Amino acid sequence: MSGADEPGTGRDGDAIVTTAWQLAEAEGLAAVTTRRLAERADVDLGALYQRFADRDAVVAAVAVRGFADLAAALTGAREAVDHPTEIWPAVTAAYLDFAYANPEVYDAMFAHTPELTLGAEQVPETVAATFAELRTALTPLAAGRDADILAELGWSLLHGMVMLTRGGRLRPDTQEHREHLLSETLFNPH
Repeated sequence: MSGADEPGTGRDGDAIVTTAWQLAEAEGLAAVTTRRLAERADVDLGALYQRFADRDAVVAAVAVRGFADLAAALTGAREAVDHPTEIWPAVTAAYLDFAYANPEVYDAMFAHTPELTLGAEQVPETVAATFAELRTALTPLAAGRDADILAELGWSLLHGMVMLTRGGRLRPDTQEHREHLLSETLFNPH
């Protein structure tokens, strides 16, 4: 997990963010309280408040770290393939794997931190890095189309699939087919 642009980093700050991540995944985001974090991270409650203004600031730091880890997973997937047309399917799989493996952190990234958006005036580096990886993955498939719009559309489709699948809104028996269409067919320029 990275902490490049997280507020409150440092040894105790990192421990608090790591503890918040683990607590969220084990018990849900609602279980992430400043008192429980201080206790579980073995830091004084006052020390926690010196690093983070409130619980929302901790959740934002978890989200920023989540974007860093997601960007790293996408980079790793991209670098693991040999042909440019294999990049988008690999990145799609890495994105979905991250989202399904870290549902509470994923919610922190997208549902609890509206300030972490590409449309914001100041976008955290980790959010920009995630978008850049999606753009890089789709650029070989652009075929004269705007790569930024393709990346926005790709991200929207991935996010929608994650949320609808997690919410039980899509047929479970067609999940593999949906993922195949998204990764292999929808963006194919031919």
